[in-house]
Amino acid sequence: MTNVEGVADWDGRGLPPVAAERMRRAAEGGAWTSLLSAPAAAGLEVAGFDPVGEVMGSMVQRIGWSSYYGCGSVWGTNSQTVTSGSHPRAGFAPYAHAQENGWATAIGRMVTEAAGIGADGIVGVRLSRQNLGNAVHEFTAMGTGVRWMPAELALGIAVGIRHDDWNTRQQRTWTAGNIEVGAYTELVNQTRADARMLVQHRIRAVGADGAVIASMGLSTWEIEPGEGHTDHVAEATIIATAITQFHRSREAPSRSLTYLPLKRSRP
Repeated sequence: MTNVEGVADWDGRGLPPVAAERMRRAAEGGAWTSLLSAPAAAGLEVAGFDPVGEVMGSMVQRIGWSSYYGCGSVWGTNSQTVTSGSHPRAGFAPYAHAQENGWATAIGRMVTEAAGIGADGIVGVRLSRQNLGNAVHEFTAMGTGVRWMPAELALGIAVGIRHDDWNTRQQRTWTAGNIEVGAYTELVNQTRADARMLVQHRIRAVGADGAVIASMGLSTWEIEPGEGHTDHVAEATIIATAITQFHRSREAPSRSLTYLPLKRSRP
């Protein structure tokens, strides 16, 4: 069976046929690969984690509808920031939700691969998105499966939009001098806050105690939906590792170390 035929017969559930076959071979044992650097692999071994193999998940999705359900502009009043968390169709909410679906699907397939090779968790996770053209994007999650206490990857994506009202346009002119553009400050801060809120919800949902932020990204761009109508959009993405305590006592559990002396004693 060719790869094309395998994909054509796949119903979209579980792993793609090629990935399932790769996991079957990995589960049989033999040589394995990882995405760890040599120092990282040594550090995992010292910590007692046992790498079992490289895992990944991929999903290609077309994002053709970003929505435009208001930009916070009301005639005769100042504008306000509209974020994707305020309403299912507000601002760029469908665009943000499409990204969440892409990442969630890729991460879910990566986790399925990890379970297929007997791993309990995944370390060194790398997330990437590639534009394939015609509004088609590939979402990819890659990492190394290990045997240890399971962890969770918390992801928060928020998109905010704000209309450039008269005050904002005046603050942007060269005659305004060195002043803060308050509308843009609010836009980026409120969008980041929305992404943080989503990460916090995910941490609580899995019962974790906190999270370690792996990356925090922000991108902005300008759109002109109509003549004399300009808006600014901000997209915030936060990737974090949810963590939980291994014990609840004040002192960490310890064990005695077994060692051999390297210096021979005299008789």
